[in-house]
Amino acid sequence: MRLKVLEAPSEWSRFTEDSVERRMLLALGHRLGTRLRPKPLMLPDGNRVEVEGIDAEGLVLVQLVSNQGAYKPAYRNKVMADMFKLLWLREAVPTAERAVLLVSELVVQALGGWVACAAADLGIEIYVFDGNAVVTLQRRT
Repeated sequence: MRLKVLEAPSEWSRFTEDSVERRMLLALGHRLGTRLRPKPLMLPDGNRVEVEGIDAEGLVLVQLVSNQGAYKPAYRNKVMADMFKLLWLREAVPTAERAVLLVSELVVQALGGWVACAAADLGIEIYVFDGNAVVTLQRRT
């Protein structure tokens, strides 16, 4: 199945000017050296799905897990769902080469055990947003 990248109705879609998601995408774009914006994608049957960040060439696909506050075990499910979505999108978007998951510092806890190992084995890059900048996830041994 091939997805078509559409033009978004606005540059930032649902991410408001002060949103953590917008700051995350800007910081990741700075780190990767590319401009990232949310975009809708069209499935062949007419249904749509949104990727939370994609570059102009469609090479880099990004999902964000930006939860704040107290950690909840459900965040692990969000991480795994976004990893699954990234794997699918990387296969379904003809130009896609990279799948990137960007998480807040709080969400790093969801990447314990086998989850970060699985991401690495599947070629999903994981970065952490510290509130200002983006760093590569340090795998625990």
